[in-house]
Amino acid sequence: MENKRATGGRYEEMAAAFLEEKGYQILERNYRERSGEIDLIARDGRYLVFVEVKYRRDTGSGYPEEAVNARKQARIRHAAAYYLYSRRYPSDTPCRFDVVSILGTEIRLIADAF
Repeated sequence: MENKRATGGRYEEMAAAFLEEKGYQILERNYRERSGEIDLIARDGRYLVFVEVKYRRDTGSGYPEEAVNARKQARIRHAAAYYLYSRRYPSDTPCRFDVVSILGTEIRLIADAF
């Protein structure tokens, strides 16, 4: 039985491949800073996209995207702001927050999720 980090990594890889098929350019994986983590950071056209990947085997615990609650969103926003600052992106860089929801074998993209 693999641990949660290994499982998460497997589904993040799956999500990255899914996004690349849709034309996204993956820039970073598992970006971490003190207050949070961003699973994937990508470029989609003119947008810098911060992507949260959520997996559930079934809906017993709800849909994957439901786990991206207000507290999780705030952590991701804070980490994204730090990423922009630390990488010296201009303050007017167009950004978006997407969620890749994986339920069993079904992958769904929720663009501009929050």
